[in-house]
Amino acid sequence: MGSSIGKNLRICYGENENQFGELRLPDGNGPFPVAIVIHGGFWREKFKLDQMDSFAEALTAQGIATWNIEYRRVGQEGGGWPGTFVDAAQASDFVRTLAADYPLDLQRIITVGHSAGGHLALWIAARHRLPATSIIKGDENPLHVKGAISLAGVCDLDVMYNIHQLREVKMGIKDNPTRDLIGGMPQDCKERYQEGSPMALLPIGVPLALIHGSLDCNVPIGLSQQFEQAAKAAGDDVIIQTISSAEHFTIIDPHAEAWPVVMETILGLLNT
Repeated sequence: MGSSIGKNLRICYGENENQFGELRLPDGNGPFPVAIVIHGGFWREKFKLDQMDSFAEALTAQGIATWNIEYRRVGQEGGGWPGTFVDAAQASDFVRTLAADYPLDLQRIITVGHSAGGHLALWIAARHRLPATSIIKGDENPLHVKGAISLAGVCDLDVMYNIHQLREVKMGIKDNPTRDLIGGMPQDCKERYQEGSPMALLPIGVPLALIHGSLDCNVPIGLSQQFEQAAKAAGDDVIIQTISSAEHFTIIDPHAEAWPVVMETILGLLNT
C-alpha cells in the first residue's frame, strides 16, 4: 500500500503526485488515536509537509498515530480553488481506508494544523456544514473528528484577505495568498469565501482549540481571538491559549518552551 521506512509510511490517497500523506505509527499494537496533521505555508507550492516532520514524530512518541498530509497548492496544477480543499477532504476521509490495514481508532481522530494548515484543520472539522451542492465537500458522509486544533491558524479568510490587502497597498506589492487560494476578492467570490472559511461555517459542533503566539507577525493573533468569540457566541466548545513569548513557528517546535501547552491540548482533546 505504501513504502515504509521504519514505521513511517508514505501512502497515496489520490492519483496526483501531491495527493499523499505520511502515516507514522507508535510502538505497540493499537488501536491508536489519530492526529491528521496539516502543514502551512499560505497554501503555496514551495511549502511542503516536511515542515511538520518533527511535530508528527513528537506526537507519535506520545502514542498518537499521525497522518501528515500533502495537498495540491497554489502554483501547482489543480491547486487553490477548489483542489486544495478537495484534497484536504479526500485525505481526511482516507483515514477510514487506512484503518482497514493499520490499527487506528476511528472514534478518536482530531485535526491539527499550523497557519494555513490551521485553517484547513478547522475547515475539515466544519465541512459537514457545507451545502450538499458544494464542490469542495467531498464525501457525502465526511469523516467525523473528535475535535480540531488551530496553531496560529487562518480562522477567517475574509479578514486574512484584508490584512494582506492593507500590506499590498502600504508596501506597493502584489502578494495576497488568500486571494490566490480562493481565486479572487471576497466581493467577487462571496460563495467561495463562505464555503472555504471556518468563520463562515460556525458552529462547527466539535471541541475546538486555538493556540497562538502573541509575537506572531505572519498571522496576527487577533484572528484567533475574534474566532474564539464568534465560535462561543455560536455555541461551540472552544478554548484559546495565547503564548506571550511565541512567534509564528515556535508553536510547532517540540523543543520550544511552548510545546507542553501544545501537547497537553492535543492529549486533552483526544482523551475527552
